[in-house]
Amino acid sequence: MNGKMRAMMFYAPGDVRFEETDIPRPNDDEILVKVRAATTCGTDLKTYRRGHPSIIKTVPSTFGHEFSGEVVEVGKNVQKFQVGDRVVGANSAPCFHCYNCRQGMYSLCENLEFLNGAYSEYVVVPKQIVKHNYYKIPEGLDYREAALVEPLACALHGIERTPIRVGDTVAVIGAGPIGLMFVKLATLKGATVISVDLSDYRLEEAKKFGARLTVNAEKGNTVEVVKGMTEEGKGPDVVIEATGFPEVWEQAVNMVRPGGIVNLFGGTKKDTNFNIDCQWFHYAEITVKAVFHHTPYHIKKALELLSTGQVDGSMFISGEYPLEQTLEALERIGRQEGIKYAIIP
Repeated sequence: MNGKMRAMMFYAPGDVRFEETDIPRPNDDEILVKVRAATTCGTDLKTYRRGHPSIIKTVPSTFGHEFSGEVVEVGKNVQKFQVGDRVVGANSAPCFHCYNCRQGMYSLCENLEFLNGAYSEYVVVPKQIVKHNYYKIPEGLDYREAALVEPLACALHGIERTPIRVGDTVAVIGAGPIGLMFVKLATLKGATVISVDLSDYRLEEAKKFGARLTVNAEKGNTVEVVKGMTEEGKGPDVVIEATGFPEVWEQAVNMVRPGGIVNLFGGTKKDTNFNIDCQWFHYAEITVKAVFHHTPYHIKKALELLSTGQVDGSMFISGEYPLEQTLEALERIGRQEGIKYAIIP
């Protein structure tokens, strides 16, 4: 397929333009996908505002990474898909042969191949992703909901790396899209969930996803308020941090019960640090871990959760925007208006 397409083009932080560019050409091992729905993401908002070193390496560049679509062209070596297939998948794929991959740590692959360009009419899916991390959308799953596979896979990776037992009390700090996914997944695990956020609107949304209790972090000492909601005031069994602010990382560690687990999932800016009370950390036997990105296993499982209705993707979509209004949708997310918006080219 030759010709031009419409796309949001990234030139520099704060400089993204809606313009025409060439439709990308797939090689023999790639597929060309017509974007049917893309979804907004905090990572894309940060990319728009300050760039992204690993996803955008040359400019101008298309950007955005959560989308689903229809195959319109197939490379001659591709057997997995054909024209007309409804497809969705990951924004990356591991190499399976570097040191980290050989240890089974696929999210930390040293050669992750990234896919970029959701906010455009067409996207070429690279060979490694086509082969290992892309799927046909099951019948009955809407394009908009299917586009949530990638962020849900990230949350699923985090929840699986954070042992939760039936009956545990889990505090999730941050009620943005990823935080709300954690609320839902922890609820599916049989936990009592406390949602913590600065927005009363998002806290009300958290209740719809299964949160039993909510705390507005602007009102009072958040650590003590959350602890006061738990057995003997000891603190939650598990705390999941989904904001990416070092001061909130500190709150998470101070909030958990003795012997509890803290998952610092929200990524921070480069060269930031946080403090920890070493005596509390050591003598209370706190487990602190970080979980990043997703793996092919979690992409597949996320698609299953959405297609079976165990996670209702429609609950995350607050509205729709045409492609040319992508920045308006991202700014609304930045103002915490809604959860996610579907961009429909």
